[in-house]
Amino acid sequence: MLALTCQVYAQSPLSCQPEWLDGDKPLEQRVEMILQQLSLEEKVALCHAQGKFSTPGVPRLGIPELWYSDGPHGVRAEINWNNWNYANWTSDSCTAFPALTCLAATFDPALARQYGRAIGEEARYRKKDVLLGPGVNIYRTPLNGRNFEYMGEDPYLASVMVAPYVQGVQENGVAACVKHYALNNQETNRGHILVEVSERALHEIYLPAFHAAAQAGAWTFMGAYNQYNGQHCCHNSVLINDILKGRWGWDGALVTDWGGAHDTRQAVFNGLDIEMGTYTNGLTSESSFGYNNYYLADNFLKGLKDGSYPVDLLNDKVRRILRLMLRTTLNPRRPLGSFATEAHAQTGREIAAAGIVLLKNDKGILPISSQVRKIAVVGENATRNLMQGGGSSELKPWRCITPLQALQRRYPEVEIVYARGYDSGKAMYSQEGTPSHDPAQLHEEALQAARDADLVLFVGGLNKNHRQDCEASDRKSYALPFGQPQLIRDLARTNPRLVVVLLSGNAVETDWAAQVPAIVQGWYGGSEAGTALVDVLSGDVCPSGKLPFSFPKKLEDNGAISFGELSYPGDGKRQVYMEDIYVGYRWHDTRRIPAAWPFGYGLSYTKFSLGKASVDKKVCQAGDMLTVSLPVTNTGSCRGAEVVQVYVSQPKASVGRPVKELKAFQKVWLEPGETRTVSLEFPVASFAFYDESLHDWHLEAGDYQLLIGTSSTAIQASLKTKVQ
Repeated sequence: MLALTCQVYAQSPLSCQPEWLDGDKPLEQRVEMILQQLSLEEKVALCHAQGKFSTPGVPRLGIPELWYSDGPHGVRAEINWNNWNYANWTSDSCTAFPALTCLAATFDPALARQYGRAIGEEARYRKKDVLLGPGVNIYRTPLNGRNFEYMGEDPYLASVMVAPYVQGVQENGVAACVKHYALNNQETNRGHILVEVSERALHEIYLPAFHAAAQAGAWTFMGAYNQYNGQHCCHNSVLINDILKGRWGWDGALVTDWGGAHDTRQAVFNGLDIEMGTYTNGLTSESSFGYNNYYLADNFLKGLKDGSYPVDLLNDKVRRILRLMLRTTLNPRRPLGSFATEAHAQTGREIAAAGIVLLKNDKGILPISSQVRKIAVVGENATRNLMQGGGSSELKPWRCITPLQALQRRYPEVEIVYARGYDSGKAMYSQEGTPSHDPAQLHEEALQAARDADLVLFVGGLNKNHRQDCEASDRKSYALPFGQPQLIRDLARTNPRLVVVLLSGNAVETDWAAQVPAIVQGWYGGSEAGTALVDVLSGDVCPSGKLPFSFPKKLEDNGAISFGELSYPGDGKRQVYMEDIYVGYRWHDTRRIPAAWPFGYGLSYTKFSLGKASVDKKVCQAGDMLTVSLPVTNTGSCRGAEVVQVYVSQPKASVGRPVKELKAFQKVWLEPGETRTVSLEFPVASFAFYDESLHDWHLEAGDYQLLIGTSSTAIQASLKTKVQ
């Protein structure tokens, strides 16, 4: 009788738990134990949604459902079961973490690990099993509305930063869902655009960060909306079967983006495991369709029963889903998590400050002098909650410190006046009351506030409105919107002690920069955005961020844009990546088109000198590791950090290659006068290019240069090595 009781109540948390909950048994053994107990109908049910953000479990066996949540920067507020309205809970106000462009700008993988761990703790506390992030699509143009969710233009930087983020999230028994796999580099026509890209560019530029995430053990990937090789990316035989699950040997579950599935047969045969959001176009309700109408639901079941689809393919999908469940919701050892804590807020603050990039600082106008007695703060972004909007990354933070609030707290003895300056078109209200929405009046009020100030802080940039930094739409202009360029010029003429702070996730045109003594790229900094910004402006924190993407001087200087409409945004049906492997600084440096602000660039309040560099091997083999070493000295007056960057160049190659490609970097913090030897190790195999004739990587014998510097253009040393 006891045996019968244990069999019936297999889900009991007491001594008669099923064997597949025994964490000491091998994972694959436990997967097979569950698989053998499932009916055909139960298996199919695991492969598709049962709600907006949930997929079924197996109630008969006590296996709970899986719960998913946006997004890469925080755990989104609760959404209703079957529509996109917010559920209006009072217990879902999260910590908003900095956007991933800001994280990438830290050039600090240790901070990426902290970020992942903290956001994973929040997801775990909120009983989420899959966190829909991070995003690692490559920054191809400055017009992409979702660039702020990604990690910049360089595949190596994104690879180094994504791995610890994934591992940090998954320490909590929460799956990272790496997105959007692959080639989702614009929002315009994202649902159907057919991307045509060379095999070489695919592997050299657009896949490495996904590969790094797979190697780091990411438990789920999210397919992209667009098409590649004639198939939608959520069920794409080349991307999923051949590369992700084949060549890379990845054992996780491939999830659609919401509404990303389009065909049952392709979903069955081309690697899709979990179907979400079908018939919603990612944005709307299901209308008359139920979850049983999904492509991997009734149609799949029918095809299995009549022999159209092999059961082996179903079992592969279910094994992947069961692995996910055993790693998350069926993992009895996962921690409890924590939510919206001061510790998480401080983690976000540290990351936000470390990512802020000082672009210009003539005459030492920053940090803010102790002699300043009146500060004029101009700009809507000084008072705006920039966590709102942006699509799926929208958050409901438990607090959001604006730049104006942070300045008032940091400088209680200083007179601080605020003028909105420009109007983004949304109803916004400052602390000083209801502002005028007349652009001319706002402009004049800003100039009046600036006239007799000791310092003017213009806090502008973009926001997460439609056609700015926002999902489902791209920007229409490279220039700052809402008349900001003219306002900046007029402010500079009115008061030369002007600091321009750009809050955005994208590069913007800075043709006004010559008239401004100080410029700061502040990103979207999360709950503590204002505090972190003022930490840097005040000098409490020395700026150490580096640009994760180039700022072209003008839009046409961008590689993708330069080739015309078919290259970006396409003709409505297809687009061709005509710049090929020459993305970002690879384009600017190789084509000798200087950027306004180059990749890897960022100033400090202190100064650094790089000593004589050396490499440990003058002649090397394909399997070797190389180490570049050099002393770095802080020659200034405050503690600060420099990012030493090593680029590789092959002057004589059998194929076209960029002038330089980043292969190693290290961030080093130094006290004034301190010298430390920095050693950067990287594999010789990373010098290889993708050979389309071999359909594989190829390392050519010959001479290579190792270029050491502090940005893609600030190269201070060159070493040689020969590959035999």
